[in-house]
Amino acid sequence: MSQPANPSRLVIPSRREFLRSSSAIVLGGAMASTLSISRSAHAGGDDAIRVGLVGCGGRGTGAASQALQTEGNIRLVAMGDAFADNLANSLATLEKEEPLKGKLDVPDDRRFVGFDAFQNVIDSGVDVVILATPPGFRPQHLAAAIEAGKHVFCEKPVAVDAPGVRSVIATAQKAKEKNLAIGVGLQRHHQNEYLETIKRLQDGQIGDMVAARVYWNGAGVWVRDRQPQQTEMEYQMRNWYYFNWLCGDHIVEQHIHNLDVINWLKGAYPTRCQGMGGREVRKGPNNGEIFDHHAVEYEYADGTRMFSYCRHIPGCWSSVTEHVHCTKGTADISGGKIEPHGEKGWRYRGPNNNPYQTEHDDLFAAIRQGKPYSEAEMGAYSTLTSIMGRMATYSGKMITWEQALNSELSLAPKEYSFEATPPVPSVAVPGQTQAV
Repeated sequence: MSQPANPSRLVIPSRREFLRSSSAIVLGGAMASTLSISRSAHAGGDDAIRVGLVGCGGRGTGAASQALQTEGNIRLVAMGDAFADNLANSLATLEKEEPLKGKLDVPDDRRFVGFDAFQNVIDSGVDVVILATPPGFRPQHLAAAIEAGKHVFCEKPVAVDAPGVRSVIATAQKAKEKNLAIGVGLQRHHQNEYLETIKRLQDGQIGDMVAARVYWNGAGVWVRDRQPQQTEMEYQMRNWYYFNWLCGDHIVEQHIHNLDVINWLKGAYPTRCQGMGGREVRKGPNNGEIFDHHAVEYEYADGTRMFSYCRHIPGCWSSVTEHVHCTKGTADISGGKIEPHGEKGWRYRGPNNNPYQTEHDDLFAAIRQGKPYSEAEMGAYSTLTSIMGRMATYSGKMITWEQALNSELSLAPKEYSFEATPPVPSVAVPGQTQAV
């Protein structure tokens, strides 16, 4: 894995730095000296953008489909996954999609399997790499893609620990120096309803934010049964959601979306947090080490609070939403609703879009036009917000931004192979676990 940036130089970004790094649209017109993809990025020597997919699960397959439906000549030419069956299923799914006819060119010699599949995809003559493996691999894969001069779309979160976050921040700087675009799968930034609602709130329609409430409460996700022939590494890889070195816990893997929305609204990141969590129903050996519920209170520099809740327990109240309480009213950001005190409310009634498609449309338009485009730092700092919350719930301690960002605790295994021994699951005990 790439060496992280010097931790002593990393602090909480200022509001100005946040605004500069978090808006791909603003960055798009900020520099004029970038190289056009028509001059520099086409490995195939024509006007086609050649795409490689790394990570062929459901999200990776969806991301590839969306990339291939962006405007212009574009082809999927390489695929890679740790498992051959994932790759085969993904390709079969893409081949059934009518809009993708004529856009798939993935012969056997450009189908790569194993832990080194990512590097083989990067080296196969592609212009853009889609990174959709479990997030524990993201820093390593992103660094390799940027080092090789490729544009990247990577799914969120971008890391599972602080060393990974620092690696991504360093890679983001290298990408800017090389005029390479990086998109990150925080698709709410490309959703019309969110864009308009956030703009109105930032313009002060209901005054200043006092507090926020965010939720990712649901029944949970799949468990894949252990097979007799599996090594422990393969079992954990197949059930990556339950192991922190792969997933980071669901507060990182899913709840990042909700936390990111409030960071976006605030134009800032929390300075500290405390919280609690545990395992109430997912306690078995097949459930790895992640908690099934977290509750975190985040504090921003101006004293405002974000109250964060995420839960994976069947039969309970479910909600995936973001809400703010301001000096002159309240808002349901996820519902596109603003309610001023004593006045008629506003509700978004404009055109709806598919943000998963739009995030690719925006990225590939910037690549074609040679415009700067970087969502990597935004993704890294919102990932760290999530990791900081996990640190708080696992330890039972108050965690500062600086502690989280500069933590040396790495979750990565010592070796990446199916014969290697992955990290042994260790369920956190608040008050005892050292999570920083």
